[in-house]
Amino acid sequence: MKRLKEYTGLWALGGMLYYGIEVIFRGFSHWSMFVLGGICMMFCGQQGVWTKWEDPLWMQVVRCSIFVTAGEFITGIIVNKWLKLNVWDYSDQPFHLLGQICFAFIILFSGLCVIAIYLSAYFLHFICGEKKPHIHVL
Repeated sequence: MKRLKEYTGLWALGGMLYYGIEVIFRGFSHWSMFVLGGICMMFCGQQGVWTKWEDPLWMQVVRCSIFVTAGEFITGIIVNKWLKLNVWDYSDQPFHLLGQICFAFIILFSGLCVIAIYLSAYFLHFICGEKKPHIHVL
C-alpha cells in the first residue's frame, strides 16, 4: 500500500506540474501530457530509489532525459500519428524525428528533469518517509 501511495503521489505531482507548465507557456495542454508527466515523475523518483541517490546528478539527468524523450516520442506516435489528435508537431524545428521530438525540447526536458529529480526525491523523503536523498553534482 505504501508503494501505491508513492507512485500515485508522484504521478499526480508530475502530471499536474507538466500539464500546468504547458498551459502557462502554450496556453493549453492535453490529458495525455498529464499522464506522461506523471509517468516521467515516477521514473525520476524510482531511478533515484534504485540507485539509493548515489549517482551524480548529471548521470541521473541523462538517464531521466532519455526516458522522458522516449516517452514523448512514443506518446507522440500514439496520440499524434495513430489517433491523429495533433496535440503537437515539431516538424518545423531543426533536428526533429517525425515531428514528435526535437533537439531543442530534449534540452528543455533535461532542465525539467533536474527539477523533477529534486522534487521526486524530497517528495519521497518528506511525504513517504523514504531515505533522505544526498544528491550531488559530481
